[in-house]
Amino acid sequence: MQIDLTPLTEPSGDSLAIEIVERKGLGHPDTICDHLTEALSEELSRLYLAEVGRIMHYNVDKALLWGGCSTPAFGGGRVTQPMEIYLAGRAVSQCGGKTIPLDDTVRAVVEKWFEQCIPAVEPRSHLRTHCLVRPGSADLDVLFERNAAGAPALANDTSIGVGFAPLSRLEATALAAEHELGRMAAGAHPEIGRDIKIMALRQEERVRITVACAFVDRHIGDLQAYIEAKELVSDAVSRIAARHGMRAMVSVNTADDPDTGGLYLTVLGTSAESGDDGQAGRGNRVNGLITPFRPMTMESVSGKNAVSHVGKLYNIAAGLIADRVARLDGVDEAHCLLVSAIGRPMTEPQTASVRLRVAKGGNPEDYRIAISAIVGDELARLSTATIDLASGRLRTGDWPLRR
Repeated sequence: MQIDLTPLTEPSGDSLAIEIVERKGLGHPDTICDHLTEALSEELSRLYLAEVGRIMHYNVDKALLWGGCSTPAFGGGRVTQPMEIYLAGRAVSQCGGKTIPLDDTVRAVVEKWFEQCIPAVEPRSHLRTHCLVRPGSADLDVLFERNAAGAPALANDTSIGVGFAPLSRLEATALAAEHELGRMAAGAHPEIGRDIKIMALRQEERVRITVACAFVDRHIGDLQAYIEAKELVSDAVSRIAARHGMRAMVSVNTADDPDTGGLYLTVLGTSAESGDDGQAGRGNRVNGLITPFRPMTMESVSGKNAVSHVGKLYNIAAGLIADRVARLDGVDEAHCLLVSAIGRPMTEPQTASVRLRVAKGGNPEDYRIAISAIVGDELARLSTATIDLASGRLRTGDWPLRR
C-alpha cells in the first residue's frame, strides 16, 4: 500500500496561539442521540448473529430528540410533557424466514440505555419512543451480501476518516473534566446532572473554561445549595486543568440570574426535559471532542454498521493509526486521513495520508516502513470491529479509542 507521508510543519495543539475545544457530556441531547443510535447498532448486530448467524445490512445513524417540558423547583419539580425520541434508519427485518422485531428492539434499547446511563429518567413516563427504521436499499443489501465470502469487507460508501494524536493539554482537560463531573454525578454528588457541556478556550497561557451543568432540583434545597453546587463543579474543573499544567478561570452556568429565578435547575439532570432538542451527528467526533482547530470530518459514526460502513470504520482506524504513529520514538504528533471508494475492499483505501511532526533533526521518511505496517494492521483489524465495539475493546465518542 502506498502511504502519502508528509511532514507536519504548521502549529497545532499546544503550539497554537489560540485553541478552542468543546465536549458535550452524556446527558446532552445531541450525545443522547449518538449513544442511542450506537446502542441500537450494537443490539442489531447481536440479534442478527443470534437469529441468522451473521450480521445483516443496516444503518441506524439518524436520531432526533424532541425535548419535553418540566417545572423544576428547589426540593423537586416535575416533568409535565415527555421527551420524544425518533430513531430512524435502514435495517433488514426479514432474513432466513425469521423476523427481527424492529419496533420492540428500538424501545428496549432506549429503555435499557436510560436505565443504565441516566436512571433519573423513567422511560415509561418521561419518554415516548418512535421507531422509524425501514428496509434498506436493495443495491446496498446486495453489496453487503458480497462481504459474506470471507474476503475483506467492501466499502459501502465513499467517505473520509480522520484522526490525530496526541491530545493537547486543553483537549485532555476538556475530556477529563467532563469525565470527572460524570463520576461525581454518579457517586457522591447526585445534585450534578448528566447534561454537562465543557467549552475550553486558551489564548496563549490564558485559559477560560465555561461549564454548562444541569443541576437536579430534588437534591438542591435552596439558592445557597445551588451556589455551593456551582462552586463544587468549578473547583473540580480547576483541579483537572491544574493536573494538565494549566491555570484556568472556570465559569459555571453563566446565564444564571438569581434575581429573576433564572437558574439551570432541572428535574432529571438534562436540558432535554424542558425544550432543548437533540440530533445524532451534531456533537462529539469519534474521539469524544469537538476540535475546530484540528482536522475533522462531518461524518457521524454512531449507528452505522461496523462491518462495511467506512464512514464509521475509517474514522476509528484513522484515530487508532494516528495514536500508534504518535507513540513511535521521535514522533511528536501525527495526523491520519483515509479515503474510501464504494465497492472496493476496506483494506485498499484510495489514499492513506499520514502527516507527522518529528523531533528536531528527524526525517519523516525514516518512519515509512513502520507507518505502512501500522496502517495495514489497523485496516486489517477492522474485520473484528463489530465484536470489539460490542465487547468494549473499541469505543466511539471517547479517547483512547482502544481500551
